[in-house]
Amino acid sequence: MSQNTAVAMPASTSETNTTLAILVSLSFCHLLNDMNQSLVPAIYPILKQSYNLDFGQIGLITLAFQLTASMLQPVVGMVTDKRPTPFSLPVAMGISLAGLLLLSIASSYHMILIAAAMVGMGSSVFHPESSRVARMASGGRYGFAQSLFQLGGSSGSAIGPLLAAFVVVPRGQASIAYFSAAALLAIIVLTNVSLWYARHPAMAARRGRRVPAAIPPSPLPRGKVIGAITVILILLFSKNVYTASLSSYYTFYLIQKFHLTVQNAQYMLFAFLGAIAVGTFAGGPIGDRFGRKPVIWFSILGAFPFALMLPYADLMWTGILSVVIGLILASAFSAIIVYAQELLPGRIGLVAGMMFGFSFGLGGLGAAALGRIADVTGIETVYRVCSFLPLIGLLTALLPNIERRK
Repeated sequence: MSQNTAVAMPASTSETNTTLAILVSLSFCHLLNDMNQSLVPAIYPILKQSYNLDFGQIGLITLAFQLTASMLQPVVGMVTDKRPTPFSLPVAMGISLAGLLLLSIASSYHMILIAAAMVGMGSSVFHPESSRVARMASGGRYGFAQSLFQLGGSSGSAIGPLLAAFVVVPRGQASIAYFSAAALLAIIVLTNVSLWYARHPAMAARRGRRVPAAIPPSPLPRGKVIGAITVILILLFSKNVYTASLSSYYTFYLIQKFHLTVQNAQYMLFAFLGAIAVGTFAGGPIGDRFGRKPVIWFSILGAFPFALMLPYADLMWTGILSVVIGLILASAFSAIIVYAQELLPGRIGLVAGMMFGFSFGLGGLGAAALGRIADVTGIETVYRVCSFLPLIGLLTALLPNIERRK
């Protein structure tokens, strides 16, 4: 018996190392993917000046990018739940690469919209499938796996504006093409991830035409599941529309109210997005230990008092408050995804597509609507109106308890 134990331990260690390597690879590619995506809003000041755009047109660029992602992601999730496609990951990154190259040479507003839509289309395939692979490689630590995966995306979103300040702002729109190298690197890494995915026992069972495992039932009746998902989507509305107000218009707000340069405004946007990255990673492991619902409570409702203060703060406190808001607000996303996956077990792709897709869609619609408000009433009014959105977090009380605290 001791001999068998000695033989088993190295295999277990090897498997753990392999799956951790897959999680790190996914997180790294998520970083590269979202870094490239974040270039779109990061170059808004350049596009606004070069093409004489108003805030409404800026919002439509965000809408074009995020609607292609949001509309396609649930569809991709449903299809891949029934028929997983491992090599869709590098293909998705190839679509984003093409969108970046088109954005770098776009000479009209319509070309910019098409390029932004292509970048969003690549995201619509990447997120559901990579989220599925992260859960497969989690070893049961679902919150940790989602947080590590989301950490890459949030870090990329924070790095993108910083790189835009150093590379794109001084060199112009054509320098966006430099970032195609990052997309190419992601294609190479994702090809290796896809090979692991294709060799996974679940995929081997499909190739062997064995009977697939039965989808486990939801822990709640159908009506309660629908009600809980509805509450989750409303909570994502409050979170993502408020986040869109900062990520899309924060630089304009800082430039107009405090007369900062574009580069200095980008540095402050980097600090806000960096706080989102830290908060995103923290939310998953905390949810594994204390439960998803307490994390959701704290995250969305906890940002409310700081959001109320932000429109009336000076420059120093604006920077501090935005960092605090980013830390608190971002901690909910991993917890929300895992909570929804536990509501709908066996529908990993659909849940990931809904959560990511709804997030992108709400961000895009919110950005477009807020752009119109900014044109009519001024950019500062946007932040006064949005400061009340976290109050919607009170609806967390309606979410049922479906897990044990560990």
